Amino acid sequence: MHAACSRNCLAEMLRRRGQVLCQCRCPYQLTTTRGMTRGRSVKERSKKKRVHALEVATERWKVLSKVLTVVDALKKEEEHVTPLKRLEILRPQLGLTKPHKVAHFVRRSPHLFEVCRDSRGVMWAGLSPQAEALVEEEARLLEEHSPTAAQYVTRMLMMSVDRRLAVDKIAHFRRDMGLPHDFRTRWVHMFPEQFRLVRLEDGDYLELVSWNPDWAVTELEKKVASDANAKSNVGPPGELSLSFPMKFPPDFKSHYKFRGKVHHYVKTGNAEQFQKVSYLSPYAEAKELTPGTPEFDKRAVAVMHELLSFTMERRLVTDHLTHFRREFVMPQKLMRLLLKHYGIFYVSERGKRLSVFLTEAYDGTELIEKCPLVRWREKVLQLTGYRGRIKNLGKIDASSDSEDYLFGVDGATGDDGAVLDVDSENSDDTLDDLSISDDSEMDLGDLSELNND
Repeated sequence: MHAACSRNCLAEMLRRRGQVLCQCRCPYQLTTTRGMTRGRSVKERSKKKRVHALEVATERWKVLSKVLTVVDALKKEEEHVTPLKRLEILRPQLGLTKPHKVAHFVRRSPHLFEVCRDSRGVMWAGLSPQAEALVEEEARLLEEHSPTAAQYVTRMLMMSVDRRLAVDKIAHFRRDMGLPHDFRTRWVHMFPEQFRLVRLEDGDYLELVSWNPDWAVTELEKKVASDANAKSNVGPPGELSLSFPMKFPPDFKSHYKFRGKVHHYVKTGNAEQFQKVSYLSPYAEAKELTPGTPEFDKRAVAVMHELLSFTMERRLVTDHLTHFRREFVMPQKLMRLLLKHYGIFYVSERGKRLSVFLTEAYDGTELIEKCPLVRWREKVLQLTGYRGRIKNLGKIDASSDSEDYLFGVDGATGDDGAVLDVDSENSDDTLDDLSISDDSEMDLGDLSELNND
């Protein structure tokens, strides 16, 4: 009797629970439908505000980034050659998916990479004579650029809350800021008067040694003073009231229509009001600022503007920026701020990884001011044969035209027959531990904040 009563009670509880779930299903479905509508609107907005020239620059950078990943890996090998199979470990960094192989990628750039087969039939890959010459040139340019890179790293430390930054986080800026390959082991000890390496419980950090007031002046302040033929303020960093340069494509429209409604990319009145807001210098103490206020947001824009100004190509992968939210007192929803200030920044949303550009630094597809390391990268890109074609500008997906080119999807085929046969007494085709460069690209993780903006 007791067991039957228990079963009846359990059945009644399950029945009631089912009714509750049925009653809640309708509001849930309505919420999902609204979310999908917002997603379409975001995609429509993103497609219509795209800057073709900067998308070309993005694709060009993707090609260069993948090629340099292979070059860096080969540079670490004895005599800059390795069994082709060992390069398969680079598959995640190159974004390769089956059936594509690293061998296909390497053969697409015969002016940079050579492929040969030894007497045992083992395929080897190495740097071409032209690539070897470029590697030597890069080493010289990186050495010459070191004092400038050290200044930028020091200024990052000056902007940080604790005057200290994790070496692992700085590593993500290695290529962008022109830091040498051995910056962890040698370079960090080359400028003891500016910063020092300290070991804490959670890892290695670079710590500011001395404050340089001449460096506590933003690049925007310098530019404004230069345009006005005035001297930059070298006093203690404090409140600023500067307008950020804004740049739009020639055919830009400040609004678009979606489902019969008018939406604005940039509301003129809001933009003008924002530009008039006073804000604290990125080098001033900002712990007391209230998140969400115009002053807080404008200072965050100033910090991002300064960081992008430190990079050689005035461009960064967005997830590299988000690592520094706490250190530089920036908002949690950093992507929202970047997208909101379209004209100051441009966010390329093609592929798995998002990139942010400083729009004022570009004239069409070209960077206005190019340092020697940027010109060196252009030489490398020329040897790949890639010319920056974009066929699918209107699509947002993981694939890209740069990948089509590099992996042979565009109809052009690499010269697979260009393989030398060489004799070798001792070859090893096992997959050993192949070290990857510190700044290998990270996958962009949770994009929920972007979808919610």
